[in-house]
Amino acid sequence: MPPPGPSANRPRSPFTPLDFQLVLLRRMADHNPDLVAAARRELGASITDMREANKRWQAMLRSPHARAAATRYRSVLGAPESTTPRRIGDLDCEALRWPVPLWPDLRFEVLLAPHGALWNEWLVRAPDARPPALRTVDDLTPWSCTVDEAARAFAPARPLEGTAPTRWGLAFTAPDGQGVRRRVVAEFTWGLLQRTAITGPEDAPGHR
Repeated sequence: MPPPGPSANRPRSPFTPLDFQLVLLRRMADHNPDLVAAARRELGASITDMREANKRWQAMLRSPHARAAATRYRSVLGAPESTTPRRIGDLDCEALRWPVPLWPDLRFEVLLAPHGALWNEWLVRAPDARPPALRTVDDLTPWSCTVDEAARAFAPARPLEGTAPTRWGLAFTAPDGQGVRRRVVAEFTWGLLQRTAITGPEDAPGHR
């Protein structure tokens, strides 16, 4: 049997914030491949790098020795930029946020329930960043807003079940460029808008 190659016993490199950004992009590539390709180039990463990062991340999640969510994110992203208590109903929760260099105006937020259970993980607007102006359907461009921003701008919005983990949907009405209100379904990945579909005018038969 030939001797092992020079990298056979080399320890795998640590999973870095760059790798995590590639994980975020991998889930967005199905909807916006051109935006993802441009972001990859900005990060200096290839498609292979992105796929390998996602493969390693999934292995971490599915490992029988998987760490708690907070521990996992701290090991990859370092100490959070902020840790904020948050009250949801009758529960005292904790929101941890980290900067995301690819999107300077956003933060990656992990919401932990009591005892460290993971409730949510998505991108939100940074506290000191200016939110987008969302007035019409035309303003809902890919990567322009987060779930909570769209829900506030076009309230009341109805949450929809996502088509896969880390995906969310919202149904609401919004005016088009001519001021006609339209029924809209918006899809989000990791909390960031990916695409919208106009399903008809607000007063279409069967609309609730």
